[in-house]
Amino acid sequence: MFALHCTAKLRDRLNRPPESETLPTSTALGDWYATPLFWRPQLALLVNERTLLPVLMPLAPAVTLPERFGPALAQLLRRHGVRQRFIESEVAEMAEVAIVKTSNRRVVGTMNEFCFEATVHREQSGAADLLSLAMWLAQTPCGAIGYSTPARLLQEVEKAATH
Repeated sequence: MFALHCTAKLRDRLNRPPESETLPTSTALGDWYATPLFWRPQLALLVNERTLLPVLMPLAPAVTLPERFGPALAQLLRRHGVRQRFIESEVAEMAEVAIVKTSNRRVVGTMNEFCFEATVHREQSGAADLLSLAMWLAQTPCGAIGYSTPARLLQEVEKAATH
């Protein structure tokens, strides 16, 4: 179980009202935040609350985004070199999702910065591969996590969860 904190623009696309109450998160990575990117084709940017790890994936069909997120995250975690046992555990715990409103301004601010950086990087480099773009964003030092990078913090979370 985890909470997917969606911006108002994304909640409108999901056609699901936000839940008023959620159960505690059972994943090692914790909750996620999400917003749409109105590129062509349209994308969703999801950012982990704990590590600020970004995930980019196609938005369409928007109503299935919560169900498609686990496999997209698994693919990204494999690219980061995360152990398969951790990935399987995380994805299994993500089977149940609660759609809620955003509440952490630090994560929303980072998500907005990632939107800007991804747009500029894509325009300058012509990068079209979402996985590579997410990997590039994960190397961005973020003040919200002590100027560490989401990739480095992901390694720390994985190490703590598997030991």
